[in-house]
Amino acid sequence: MKTIFKHIVLKRSFTMPVLGLFVSLSFLACTNLEEEVFSEITEDSFVPADEDIVALTASAYTPLRYIMSWQGLFDVQEESGDTFITPTRPNGWDDGGTYKRMHFHTWDETQYQPRNTWLTCFRGVNNINRVISQLESGSLPVTPEQAATVISELRALRGLYYSILLDTHGNVPILKDFSDEIPQQSTRQQVYDFVVSELTEVIPDLSETVDATTYGRLTKYAAMQILARVYLNAEVYTGTAKWAECLALCNQIIDSGAYKLDIDYGAIFTTENQNSPEIVFAIPYDQIYAGEWNQHMKMLLPSHRDVFKMQSQPWGGSSANPQIINSYENGDKRLDETWLKGDQKNADTGETLFTLVNFMPSIYFCEFEEGLRCHKYDIAPGSNSRLSNDFPMFRYTDVLMMKAETLLRTNRADEAALIVSNIRSRAFDNAEDAIVTGAELIGDTTVEYGVLGEDGSVTDAGDTTPVIYGRFLDELAWEFTAEARRRTDMIRFGVYQTKSWYNHTPKGNHTTLFPIGLEELNTNPNLKQNIGY
Repeated sequence: MKTIFKHIVLKRSFTMPVLGLFVSLSFLACTNLEEEVFSEITEDSFVPADEDIVALTASAYTPLRYIMSWQGLFDVQEESGDTFITPTRPNGWDDGGTYKRMHFHTWDETQYQPRNTWLTCFRGVNNINRVISQLESGSLPVTPEQAATVISELRALRGLYYSILLDTHGNVPILKDFSDEIPQQSTRQQVYDFVVSELTEVIPDLSETVDATTYGRLTKYAAMQILARVYLNAEVYTGTAKWAECLALCNQIIDSGAYKLDIDYGAIFTTENQNSPEIVFAIPYDQIYAGEWNQHMKMLLPSHRDVFKMQSQPWGGSSANPQIINSYENGDKRLDETWLKGDQKNADTGETLFTLVNFMPSIYFCEFEEGLRCHKYDIAPGSNSRLSNDFPMFRYTDVLMMKAETLLRTNRADEAALIVSNIRSRAFDNAEDAIVTGAELIGDTTVEYGVLGEDGSVTDAGDTTPVIYGRFLDELAWEFTAEARRRTDMIRFGVYQTKSWYNHTPKGNHTTLFPIGLEELNTNPNLKQNIGY
């Protein structure tokens, strides 16, 4: 049973003592009004167990599940990047041009994907602030010690939500309490300072336990990883690099010994992936009780229903940019573990139903079979339009790669290469093929950037300036494809705002932040639109 289902059940059971509902046997014949009644649970007699404390945080974590939902953070990070494309298909997918605007970077304040991320994060922040307010006021029957523990965890989670907003919108209101006042807008620097301060303060108070009881919750190490990611991108957010700070946190997580690389890359993304030794923080899903995961429906073709013995028929929208597929090295097993290609066969009869090709003539129209499809996340037989795979939002490989990047950027390329080679070793059968040198990682990207013509060739190379550490950026693409982070990585390496890919040409540095939604601007006079919109 997934942890998220436990949260749901426990949340339901915890409401009874909080609301003062009583189970009474007063209907029994009894005339002694002084009799001690053992069948009532009163607020005074209620002693919350650990699972009741966990239930308090349920509403705060729930919004995270929209990351893998329709037009959630996954689409924000991947559709605007160089890996996923959603062209018009025989069954539609124009959708008013929404996916083309994400690809072309021509979005405005009405674009739903970034606005949905804004709403999701502030829904989580508001839920957190409400629970913290209840705990601090004493309206919930918990001990001061229990309240302090929950508040620390909730503040760390609030730091996670704000780290997302820091990355996507930058200049957002900072809400630290449950109030009806119209919030003031903060600068990106102020939001950065707030995230760093919040996480730094609560990390010492968070749990170091790594087992089933803390799965799906923010532990000390998960909070460290959030902060390390913020430091990794600090130069983008504030103009000042924080490589040493990022490295120190990565080393603390590594030295804890709490995690290790999974020997099987595919096992990290299976339906029952909760036991992977490298998942630091996962968002639990369940196709019945927590069914927000539907990205597979957007990626797979309708006929994949018979390939994977699905109960539901997928919609066949997004596929892989051929330029990224062509960048994989020979022998890299992550290519086949991430992307479907070639003949797709009926699971029962073995009949070839269709053949996927690494070719996409134009975002304005592609046939169903054009473009490889993502299957990084296991499709269990009997799956419907919702998956039960947990989303590994933070995993140990990322900690190692952050360390490698900080070493690379501080003139320790050979040390970085040792880490990257170790990670690559599980992706190659030939050990020699897994070895990469520091000089290679410093070098240019192997992705052939430029606008593609309908024949698949580059018709406009665009900016051909070599990408410093571009080969390392390639490693991030091959390792972390479809993990809702490509946009952030591309911005950090200067590719997102300068390079051309598929049918995209760069639109300017302002696109590294999304516009604030029109409705938010209309309802909060304190907000000013981000520069460039």
